[in-house]
Amino acid sequence: MTRRELIGLLLALGITSPKALSRAVEKPQSLYDLPPYGDCTLLYLSDLHGQLRPHYYMEPPNLLAPRSLLGQPGYLSGSAFLRYYGIQPGSPLAYLGSYVDFTTLAERFGPIGGAPQITALIRSQQQAAQRPVLVLDGGDNWTNSGPSLRTRGAALVDWMNLSGFQHMVYHWEYTLGRARVEELEKRLKAQVLSYNTTDDAFGDPVYPAYAIYPAGRYTVGVIGLTYPYIKVSHPEEFSEGLSFGIKEPQLQQAVDELRSKGVDAVVLLSHGGLPLDTALARRIRGIDLILSGHTHDLTPVRLRIGKTFLVAGGSGGKVLSRIDLALRRGGIADLRLRLLPVFSRVLPEDPEAKALVERVYRENPDLLEPIAQVESLLYKRDTLYSTLDELACRAIEAHYPETEVIFSPGTRWGTTLLPGEALTLDRILAYTGFTYPEVYVFKLRGEQIKGLLEDVAANVFTPDPFYQQGGDMSRTYGITYTLDIDAPLGKRIRELEVRGRPLEPGREYRVAAYGGRLQRLGRLVEGLAPRPIHVLIVEYAKQTGPVNLPPRPNVRVPERNYHLPGGNG
Repeated sequence: MTRRELIGLLLALGITSPKALSRAVEKPQSLYDLPPYGDCTLLYLSDLHGQLRPHYYMEPPNLLAPRSLLGQPGYLSGSAFLRYYGIQPGSPLAYLGSYVDFTTLAERFGPIGGAPQITALIRSQQQAAQRPVLVLDGGDNWTNSGPSLRTRGAALVDWMNLSGFQHMVYHWEYTLGRARVEELEKRLKAQVLSYNTTDDAFGDPVYPAYAIYPAGRYTVGVIGLTYPYIKVSHPEEFSEGLSFGIKEPQLQQAVDELRSKGVDAVVLLSHGGLPLDTALARRIRGIDLILSGHTHDLTPVRLRIGKTFLVAGGSGGKVLSRIDLALRRGGIADLRLRLLPVFSRVLPEDPEAKALVERVYRENPDLLEPIAQVESLLYKRDTLYSTLDELACRAIEAHYPETEVIFSPGTRWGTTLLPGEALTLDRILAYTGFTYPEVYVFKLRGEQIKGLLEDVAANVFTPDPFYQQGGDMSRTYGITYTLDIDAPLGKRIRELEVRGRPLEPGREYRVAAYGGRLQRLGRLVEGLAPRPIHVLIVEYAKQTGPVNLPPRPNVRVPERNYHLPGGNG
């Protein structure tokens, strides 16, 4: 980055006084200087999803919700997010937390994330805190990227080790397979915490439920919550022999045990998601702070639910959350939250982490080879539709032209590509990096297709967080329908058409899907060998050339304002 470019970025970040600008130019990391505060510091990262290099990530244009949850944290997007948190449009926080003017702000502030930058930031904050520091990971770290797949998670474990993480919790990590997870745990220096992971054979806990740390005159206890619905969200063979679940009584027991041991502040490191964590804050006695992961929400300010503080850490390495705790006997007297943006153009790179990342990509040079030019914004996250999902579906259709209906999973992870960037395998795997990537073609009756969509909608739009079992709506191609979010169970999907014709309940349709278990519902079509989705996308992009996919949602939502990128939200 040139000096001129750096000055331009600093001005965009709001550094305008000559003295501050001069200092920031000479030492860009000074932008992250914070005076010591309180008795203990937590450095919190969540939902990295294996992204080792700087990238772009646009927040969802839509976070649709049932009427009773509208306007609440966890369901805020675009201008509603900015208004709720009092964020100035065009500011760094607006770029980090909203899709509004995303392309313009991406050009202004540049890519986010990068393992070397995060490591450098962790180390500088540890030095600056002058207090006991805990470095915590909220889960979904090891998987869903090219480096993760090529090293079977090892690159991410090595990075966590040199970055000094002390505790973590799990979710997608289990898609590496239980045996591989246990292998990596022998290599991992951090300790896994989980009150809700038990062995099927005897019901014994697999991991410690909590850990206790001194903080001057006080003590802090950290409890771990593994994603409760791993058995639902992934093929069960990956976590064979294990049970999960919310297990409220066991959580309350862990909190009570810490209190009985004289712990002053109880922190829940959770991969339950912001809606569920909000509900737990209301139902579990004695939790002082919840660090929330899984739903990729970002809370620019601390939330307060009763006596419990709540902080959600975003995703993709956008920010490192610094939480400084001023403690008192039996609780937290005050809490200072600072979101530390991982602006890759500003932060220095840690040499060890940089060498690790360079080695991974040197050993896998095909990950960064250009495949096609990108001419339109390609994004993943949204409740119903994304252009990256449409790209995947078009690639499936090109390879299996006999398919009539195509499903693409509504996962939250995946980076964003700006017009003018190159599509690479690295970026394709950033949203298709499954350990079970095969595309299957099978037959389903029309009534099964509708029933499947109703089941997914029942999960996504249930007003009770205890029954939300992960992800957004499955993306579809070849069909259109109307979604009535607030309709009774089984009546949310209306006016469903396949290739422009009304769905016939009794007719069999040829369906393609990947990244799940939908093929088990139907009869596989003989003679069509399953192929990995990322391979099909590479082949399609090479054949068709530049990728230009303006957003064309195929779902109507008459009772909600549905937004597209490029608007003001």
